Formats: sequence, structure tokens, C-alpha cells
Amino acid sequence: MGGTHSHDNHGHSGAADDYAKAVAAYRKTFPNKEDVIKNTPDPAVSETLQRLDSLGVETVFDRFDSQKPHCLYGLAGACCKNCVIGPCRITAKTPRGSCGADADLIVARNLLRMIAAGAAAHGARGRESMLALKAAGQGRLDLKILGPEKVKNSAARLGLPVAGRTVEDIAVDLADVLLEDLSRTNPGDHRTLAALAPPERLAKWKELDLLPISAYHEVFEAFHRTTTGTDGDWRNILQQFHRCGLAFAWSSVMGSAIAMDCLFGLPVRSSVKVNLGALKTGWVNIAVHGHSPLLVSEIVKQGRSDEMTQLAQEKGAIGIQFYGICCSGLSAMYRLGGVIPLANAVGAECVLATGALDLWVADVQDVFPSIMDVARCFKTTVVTTSDSARLPGAESIGYDHHHSNLNQTKELAKTILLRAIDSYAQRRNVPVHIPAYEVEAEIGFSLENIGPKGVKDLAQALATGQVTGVVNLVGCSNPRLIYEKNVVELTRDLIKKNVLILTNGCASFPLMKLGFCHRDARSLAGPGLKGFIGPNPPVWHMGECLDNARASALFRAVADESRKDIKDLPLAFASPEWSNEKGLAAATAFRLLGANSYHCVPAPIKASPNVERYLFKETAKTLGSAMIVNIDPHKLADKIVKDMRCKRSL
Repeated sequence: MGGTHSHDNHGHSGAADDYAKAVAAYRKTFPNKEDVIKNTPDPAVSETLQRLDSLGVETVFDRFDSQKPHCLYGLAGACCKNCVIGPCRITAKTPRGSCGADADLIVARNLLRMIAAGAAAHGARGRESMLALKAAGQGRLDLKILGPEKVKNSAARLGLPVAGRTVEDIAVDLADVLLEDLSRTNPGDHRTLAALAPPERLAKWKELDLLPISAYHEVFEAFHRTTTGTDGDWRNILQQFHRCGLAFAWSSVMGSAIAMDCLFGLPVRSSVKVNLGALKTGWVNIAVHGHSPLLVSEIVKQGRSDEMTQLAQEKGAIGIQFYGICCSGLSAMYRLGGVIPLANAVGAECVLATGALDLWVADVQDVFPSIMDVARCFKTTVVTTSDSARLPGAESIGYDHHHSNLNQTKELAKTILLRAIDSYAQRRNVPVHIPAYEVEAEIGFSLENIGPKGVKDLAQALATGQVTGVVNLVGCSNPRLIYEKNVVELTRDLIKKNVLILTNGCASFPLMKLGFCHRDARSLAGPGLKGFIGPNPPVWHMGECLDNARASALFRAVADESRKDIKDLPLAFASPEWSNEKGLAAATAFRLLGANSYHCVPAPIKASPNVERYLFKETAKTLGSAMIVNIDPHKLADKIVKDMRCKRSL
């Protein structure tokens, strides 16, 4: 017994030494704030960071610097704090936690909890739209269903009766199916997945025993398995990891996207001014920030009314103008028009630093609590609208925990707008500094407006090699990298090598701000891509982060047109700067489809060579896809193109 134990420790000790050295070297690559100011590709960000620095206002980059050196164990996934026997960490001296969990198990459990959180995040905000769709159909919510064809088409694909029924009645049944797939506890078919997923993938997921019961169940089960003394098999933990990935993809994302398109309508191709230079003075300026579109849509609608315009003018304003931060802003931008996108979540403090915002409407997710400190410096009023997301010092005007006041949506929106007008009147002496940087971006791409001919043309361009491949490039920003630089450099390299880029969510902001979403960016594209896109930009903006569903739908359509499986086509997912649980889930969802995922930020798995091998190598055999990491965006671009050329030879 003693000899075996000693041998085990020796093996774990060597691995622990290796990961500690590798992670220690990796954390030395993290930039500091001065690096960001000098090297971020957006001059507006550099200018506002310098302004905040001169005023002594702390930002995310200051706080990131103060955390250095970052914890080796956390970076490697080698820390377990699931119970209060610990926290335990894996080192050369302590190769197992107090319960006996080794690095493989601890890393796998941490990953599972992360992806479960990602599924819960998108699922929770999607649930609000599903509830609203049902309430609108029943007449309990005074909201016109703006996507009637989406309601009918989605219902038909899910096997619901459509002929001879009103859109409202169909919407109620459709919402019930989406809610059931989200929350089913009694084992049964996941109807959205069964109806919409590629048949080849369905067969593969069934073969691997990955089919989920519902998003709620898989998240529930993820936390069950990772509690004290439950699942001790790291491979079995990763089975549940992939079930959560499927639940995320087909309920939290696809189900939520269906509900939103039904309620608020499909994207409209249009153009919009982008970046801080598009901020206006003399207006009641309102920023919408977060991920939940229901109340935001009503705020924007009422804010354009004659009544609200007149009230704003009575206080001396020209009118009311809306701006977008993160995904609430993107959703409002492409559906409602006239909402000016400014920044992703990490850049929110820079927007506040202009002093131009009178009201900041924050709903859920990617709203850092630190915005309150910056808002106070510039006397910007902050209103939160969800019981799930409160901020100390902010005013709360929104939905309750039970969503029992959905029928008060119009009244809530009016109250928020009146608060914005009052804030404008109270802030007249606040200095405003707006960097003079703005561009135009083309937005609103979707499978519906690309159309069958566009899909056929893309499939043919891929077959002939005119277009090397297609990358869905998304993900939040991460201060481990120069802010937004890796997204920009990866995109520049890829379009030069004739790769078409789809984008949404936080990563889309630098691509809009720096001109990649404008037709003039064709000059940066390779000859094949330039010839294919015609008058369009080389980067197709598809919306907010939930609109990964649009990219996956286009992947499916191209695969069907090509008569090939997604795994055999030059289609890929990239989130170079990803930073949170939703990012982990999104990458997993695309790998489950058979598309590789590419990153400049490694997942916290370095402590487990077995888990690394599983994600980097083994899934290439079982799923036809793998996770690929390189902290250099240029080398990552080379790897993407190399892999695409390999797939083109199949």
C-alpha cells in the first residue's frame, strides 16, 4: 500500500510542478493599464482611460493590476472550494484534496459548474422573453407580436398546429414548448433540439449519451454531481458538462432567440453610427445596458413619443436619445433602430467618463458593480430593472421576482423615462468630454435576410475555395489581453486570408468601432472574399450574444446546401478574448456541432493533463471538433486557416 501511494504522489507531483511553471509564465504575459492605453486599437478608449486616470477614477484595468500576481491555482483550475473542509489546492506537496479529489476531478468539476452557470445565465433572461411571449398571446401583456411569420414557422417546425389559428393562440402554445424544454423535470424529448438540430448530430449525441432533459434539469444535475462526495469520475463529470452545453445551445440560446424574434421581430439590414463620437449634447441621453430586451423595447418606444419629447423639451433638451452598451444595446440597435452602440461591458466605464449620460438603465449580466463609482463621479443616475441584478446605490424600477408585474411594463417604462428627464435637468453643470471618434457600421445580418440564394452562393464559394471558410467570432473582452486588440488582429488576419467573419455580442463592438463592419473594409479583404461579398462588408454583424443562434443556423443551412456535415466543412468558432461562463458554454455548443473553437485565453484546465487532452484531442475523434488555444492572435489565425484547408481537402 505504501509503495503504491508513494508512486501515485510522485506522478501527481511532476504534473503539479509542470502546470505551476507553465501558468507562472503565462501570467507574466498579462498587460497593465499603461499597456492598454498605449496599445488598445480604439483611440477613444485610450483617450477616456487617460481622462479617468487624470481624475483619479479607478477602472477595471486598475483593479486588474491590483490583483497581480494572479493565483496560480485559480488560473490552472486546481483550487476546490465546493465544501468548507477546504478550500483545497493541488500542488506537488498536496496532489489530492482532503476528500481525495485529484487534479482531474477538481478541474472537471470546476468546468462543469462554470458551464452550468452559463446555461443558467442565458436561460434566465430567455425565460423572461418566453413568459412575455405567452402573456402577449394571452392578452395579459399589451405588446404586439412583431414576428408573426417567425411564430408560425417555428411552431410548424416544432409540430404545433398552425392552420386556421390566430398568431396569438399559436404563440401561447409555442411559448409553452419553449418553457417546457427550459424547465422539464420529467424525462422526455427536448422538442426544440429534436426538431431543429442536424440529424447527424442528433445521432451522434444519442450515441454518446449526451441528450439533455432540459436546461433546468442539467444545471440542477451539474450542481448535484459536484457536491461533496457525489461524482468522483472526471470523465463522467465531462459527460454532464456536454449535456449542459447542449441545454445551453438549444434552450438557453435557441429557445430564447425564437421567443425574442417572435416578440420583437427579425433583424433589419441598416446602418448605424458607432463609438463615443456619436454621443450627442443637448439631449436627454439614456444608455441601455445588459441582456434583457423586454422593458428596454418599451422604454425606447415611449422615449420617441410626442409626449416624452415634449416633456424633455420643457426641461431644455432637444429630445431623448438612446445608446447601447453590451447586448441590450445591440438588440435594441438592430430591432428598433436609432440606438447608437458605444461599448461592451469592459468599456462601460469609458462611456460614463464622457459625462454625457443622464440615465443608465441596467438589467442583467455583464454589468460590473464598479459602474456605480464612475456614475457617481459624473452624476449619472443608474436604474436597475431586474430583481436578479441589483446595484447598491442604484434606483430599482423593474420586474419583481415572480414577474407578476409584467402587465405594468408601460408604466415602468414611463417612470424610468421621467427619471431620465429629471436627471438631465439636474446635471446641466456636469462637464462633458466626448472623444471625436465615430464611424458607420452595417448591421442586421440573419439567415432570413441572407436568403436561400445567399446560402447557395456561400456554399459554392466555399466549395470552389473563393472563400477559405467562415468564422463566428464572438466573446466578451478580458483584461488579460490588451483591450479589444486580439479581436481586431485576428479579424484582420482572417479576412486577408479570405475568411468570412460573422460576429455578435461584445466582440462585435471593436469590429464596428474600427470599421470592419462597413463596406469600406473590403479593401482589407483577400481577393476571393472581396469578390464574394460584393457591396457587403467582410464582417457580418448578426446582433447580440444570443444571436450565436443566427450563426449556427447559417452553419446548418450551408451544410445542408453543401450536402455535408458541419464537422466536414471549413466552419469555425472563435472567442479570442472570452472571459466568463457564457463564453465557455458558447464555445462548447459550437464544438458539439462539430466546429472547432479557437481562443487566445486558455480555460482553467492546466492542472489536469487528462482534461486538457480530452478537450484538445479526444473530442476531435468523438465530436469531430476540439478546443484550440494560442495566446498570439496571428498564430491563432494561421492555425484556423490551416485547419480550414485540411477540412477543404476532405
